Amino acid sequence: MRILGLDFGSKTVGVAVSDELLLTAQGLCVLRRKSPDKLRQTLAGIEALIAEYGVERIVLGYPKNMNNTEGERCEKTNEFKEMLTRRSGLPVILWDERLTTVAADRHMIEAGMRREDRKQIVDEVAAVLILQGYLDYLKISEESKKQAPACE
Repeated sequence: MRILGLDFGSKTVGVAVSDELLLTAQGLCVLRRKSPDKLRQTLAGIEALIAEYGVERIVLGYPKNMNNTEGERCEKTNEFKEMLTRRSGLPVILWDERLTTVAADRHMIEAGMRREDRKQIVDEVAAVLILQGYLDYLKISEESKKQAPACE
């Protein structure tokens, strides 16, 4: 099983995929579109990646505000989630993505990447961070179940 991670933006979607053991996330690409409302090609690209990698679940970054409220970007993300669910037939999990783009940019700066290069892949790196956060959550949840005391 593999999981696809997405960082949905107004003109781009960063894409990452998990390994089959659900341990690590790897960046795949950035899907670009000319207009925020032109999603047909973006959805077709995601469907092709789902088929190519045998994806069984999608994790979609959910851009809540820092004060935990939901703004216009959350509304657009919910609409995109519904489209993904309908077209792919897969479960789509919303995952809090606050500060992932900032963290992605910071990682690339620390790696010495030029600004022009960073702009090209920041959404892909953000998708990796979103998906890795979810994978880490799954692992922690699984470990806590194993350590729970048995009831007698």
